[in-house]
Amino acid sequence: MGRNTRKRRTPLATKAIAASAALALGGGGLIWANFYASAHEENSANQTKSAGAQIATIQCPDVGQKLTDVPRRARKGVDKELANLDKQITEAYSRLASTRRAQAGDAGFVDNAILGPLKSKRTAAIDRIGINIRRVGGKAPSNLEQLAKCQGMGAEQPQTNDGNGDGQNDGGQNQDGQDQNQGGDQNQDGQNQDGQDQGGQDQGGGQVDDNGNGAAGPFADDFVNINDVQPNSRNFPNGLAANGDSGSTGTFTAKCGVNENNLFNSDNLIVAPGVDNGAHHTHDYVGNQDNDAFSSDQDLANAATSCQNQADKSTYYWPVLRLQDGTQEFDAGDLGGGGEGNVGKILKASEADMKFVGNKKSDVVAMPKFLRIITGDAKAFTNGLKNANTSFSCTGFEDRQVTDKYVLCPEGSQVVRTSNFQSCWDGQNIDSANHRDHVAFVQQDGSCPNGFQAIPQLQVRLVYDVPAPAIENGQVKAPYAVDGFPEQLHKPITDHNDFINVMDENLMNEVVQCINSGQNCE
Repeated sequence: MGRNTRKRRTPLATKAIAASAALALGGGGLIWANFYASAHEENSANQTKSAGAQIATIQCPDVGQKLTDVPRRARKGVDKELANLDKQITEAYSRLASTRRAQAGDAGFVDNAILGPLKSKRTAAIDRIGINIRRVGGKAPSNLEQLAKCQGMGAEQPQTNDGNGDGQNDGGQNQDGQDQNQGGDQNQDGQNQDGQDQGGQDQGGGQVDDNGNGAAGPFADDFVNINDVQPNSRNFPNGLAANGDSGSTGTFTAKCGVNENNLFNSDNLIVAPGVDNGAHHTHDYVGNQDNDAFSSDQDLANAATSCQNQADKSTYYWPVLRLQDGTQEFDAGDLGGGGEGNVGKILKASEADMKFVGNKKSDVVAMPKFLRIITGDAKAFTNGLKNANTSFSCTGFEDRQVTDKYVLCPEGSQVVRTSNFQSCWDGQNIDSANHRDHVAFVQQDGSCPNGFQAIPQLQVRLVYDVPAPAIENGQVKAPYAVDGFPEQLHKPITDHNDFINVMDENLMNEVVQCINSGQNCE
């Protein structure tokens, strides 16, 4: 597979950094020794293992989500600093993964050698964010500096009440009374109940497979058999289908292929414009063929498109799904790919269905050109569940949807990823400082919140022919997983989907007319 060429590249520097990061992540899998199984095991001196060895990843406050009022002239500089914060976390996580032995011997290692220096770097970047805002006459939030401190956290999956889950997890942290930072006497994060290690060795000291990603997940507990998921049990506030048998009942289907052109990159034009590798994971793209970090709205408008309707130059993109089977993909040595723990064979969807639907309560209005929408949260594991969305299911079982687990499908059934986008718009803005506030999900009754109006809801359904991974003795072998930020441990809760509307005005009016008149068009 190949990828699109970015407009600015520094291949030698990028490869050197990627090789270093890959070494840190890959080596971490072996040094992770007994991380899960022995986090609370007593040593020969009858003392518990150090707290540092219990930390699976790094949790930092999401500064970007706190910036709800950034002057437009400051956004370029602010976005670059936000991307810098992401890079700092990635580098700190790489150090965390590669220093397990030092952590096991020094309870203060993580705080002193990783989290302390990270706080200093974040403080400087956050300070620069404030400078960018004030420079153009804006007012930065007064408490931004409080967001500089990060902490270690375990690998336990946040609970969402999906399927069989019961209970809520705040910010992705365990609430069972366990202290994840200060060496509590029990750690169940990522550990199978039968005591088997999932991170690098079993309790007897024998090495087990880390699936090539430095023990960065996914783990056996991240999977659920679709037969164990109750029908219609998804109890999650985001991603409700906006359409129904009343209101605007039509549909418009965009046929844009399944990325036959092999267009991949690890940029994110919405969140990190102008920043190479701003996503820290690889995206699939369909529709617009000129979508990298440096694409302007004019570039998008002038680009080719993979959509059958050539008036639809919208960009539809999502993190690739990979099979962690040892395959060396084109990005195996690059940042965003193997250099940041995203390893294995990229699985291309066998179906990529993009459908726009109406609203249960009202007609819909046209989306503005270049409207940007992100659904789901690539950092939901450490951020918490506020913005989490998307679901996994299996063909033949699509009344059973889960957001916090990957699914194990029976023979003959395929994995399905579903994303129902926000479909209420503030009527003014094509984007917002935190890329959230200008759009909203429909409410439980299908209506839009006050001040918002209904727009066509984009529903993306991706189907994959992927072999169900084997789970033996608490270990998952050759799992599939979405690409993600390294510190997110490939959790399914981090799945997300992105869209920029680049339909011409006539086509968008056709979409609206189709939906409002109850027709099914394509």
